[in-house]
Amino acid sequence: MANVTFQGNPLTLVGTQVKVGEKAPDFTVLANDLSPVTLADSKGQVRLISVVPSIDTGVCDMQTRKFNEAASKLDGTKVYTVSVDLPFAQARWCGAAGIENVQTVSDHRDLSFGNAYGVTIEELRLLARAVFVVDSSDTITYIEIVPEVTDHPNYDAAIEAVKAAK
Repeated sequence: MANVTFQGNPLTLVGTQVKVGEKAPDFTVLANDLSPVTLADSKGQVRLISVVPSIDTGVCDMQTRKFNEAASKLDGTKVYTVSVDLPFAQARWCGAAGIENVQTVSDHRDLSFGNAYGVTIEELRLLARAVFVVDSSDTITYIEIVPEVTDHPNYDAAIEAVKAAK
């Protein structure tokens, strides 16, 4: 189980910790229009799944913008940002930020994604900051669970993992 902290304070991650080389578990999250989104919806594509605690915070904002910019150059890749923010808040934020290459999805209803990938923070009912790359055959090829929730992920390593998964 990964160890994460928030401002140096230890947190408990719940759910099933996934590993590189395993089949990616399916999940059901909500799009901004409240329609369900599953991993199977992007079958046959490489997926970069960027996980943030809340889209309305500085690091989460930058993480989503960085992957939005990268997504414009990653043909054949589906890029998701997953958080427990309400779909309405995600839609408002995306509109204000001009996000067009990343699909924000909400795990607020069931924590389906967080529990399936082992990134639900028990104490806060938020998701830990993480990045997953899933190849076109649904195998997890890259995982980064950021040890300190307020820190940035390794953007370059994640983008290289996407390129390697093609």
